[in-house]
Amino acid sequence: MKCIVCESYTFTHICSACQTNFLSPALYRRKLPNGTDILSFYKYEEIKELLFTKHTDIGFYIYTILAKLSFKKFAKEFHTKEKYISLAIDDRSTSGYSHTALLNHALKTYNIRPLYNKLRAQNSVSYSGKSKQFRQENPRNFQLKKFKDDESIILVDDIVTTGQTLAQACTKVEEQGQTVSFCLTLTDVSLK
Repeated sequence: MKCIVCESYTFTHICSACQTNFLSPALYRRKLPNGTDILSFYKYEEIKELLFTKHTDIGFYIYTILAKLSFKKFAKEFHTKEKYISLAIDDRSTSGYSHTALLNHALKTYNIRPLYNKLRAQNSVSYSGKSKQFRQENPRNFQLKKFKDDESIILVDDIVTTGQTLAQACTKVEEQGQTVSFCLTLTDVSLK
């Protein structure tokens, strides 16, 4: 097959040279209004075309590569004695897989334990390309399924734009007596 970036022949959808040259993650920080940190790995413009694959046949492979390069690398370098639970934002399967579940799975290490199917939006309205006002008028109405652990929580999503989705998820988690330590996303649209 050909690399979707440089069109060289490769065994993966993105060759190792392009993964190294174009997809090396950085770490960007932003805060939600409640003070919770959002850590992102890429500027939106750097991976925009790759993100558009999430609802296509190759999206699974592209998101797996992005998860390995960013989330998995972060988890390996995140050394702490504290234990964490990671929850993906609305990890419902569409197009045969859940892109947020793939990202969440990449965090699995000795001190981060991913949980699945715990934080689901009850409102299925798409926020893609919508204004902050639209997002505020159409909340996700998250449902959080109970789990026994009292460990700190990492929220996982692919894109942060206005921060409304993550803020709503934080509120839902905190309403049930849990603590969100920080959020992880692939990209932050606000980064130029």
